[in-house]
Amino acid sequence: MRQKRLNLIALLMLGLGLTGLQAQTVQDIDGNVYKTVTIDAQVWMAGNLKTTRYNDGTAIPFVTNDTTWSEVVTPAYCWYDNDTLTNKNTYGALYNWYTVSTAKLCPTGWHIPSDTEWTVLIEFLGGTLVAGGLLMETGTTHWPSPNIFATNESGFTALPGGSCIGGYCFGIGDNGSWWSSTELDFSEAYFNELSHYLGSQVSGSAVNKGNFYSVRCIRE
Repeated sequence: MRQKRLNLIALLMLGLGLTGLQAQTVQDIDGNVYKTVTIDAQVWMAGNLKTTRYNDGTAIPFVTNDTTWSEVVTPAYCWYDNDTLTNKNTYGALYNWYTVSTAKLCPTGWHIPSDTEWTVLIEFLGGTLVAGGLLMETGTTHWPSPNIFATNESGFTALPGGSCIGGYCFGIGDNGSWWSSTELDFSEAYFNELSHYLGSQVSGSAVNKGNFYSVRCIRE
């Protein structure tokens, strides 16, 4: 871990930083534009996905935030608290894993990162105990005060978009959760989470595929 941290410091001393190639953008099928950021050999979206259509133009089924969608076992998306106006531009949409598994959610030439690709990112940033701080947006506009662990040195600009699980939405402003494309078994798939309660840590595990989480895309 010490050597990886030294590598990050070396990049900063060279004036390159971790965000030196983030000027480019990518557009989804709905016309939403996202900044991109290069972290080591990976190119990530620097914002959560907002699309309401697959990259072939097909509409993604939309569900409202009540107990009816807690039992959905087919592709679907929602907005936190069913509030598009407040949450779309900042936090993006929330998708269940069945939507992720279609492999049509990201713009052409991009894909949902696998659990391995998430691990590569986290390890490059020093491991699960410290990578969260390098991923999280600084300041207290979106994360709770004092947000002292956040440096956003990576340029990833992770935001606490919350999640919708079992018919309820919770956690906006406190934690952000992102799907991977990797499934564990018939009912569960892997995700990663950042929370102000965990400080600079990244937490990852396998959870029910019916949960609604944020999505970031990575370039192929």
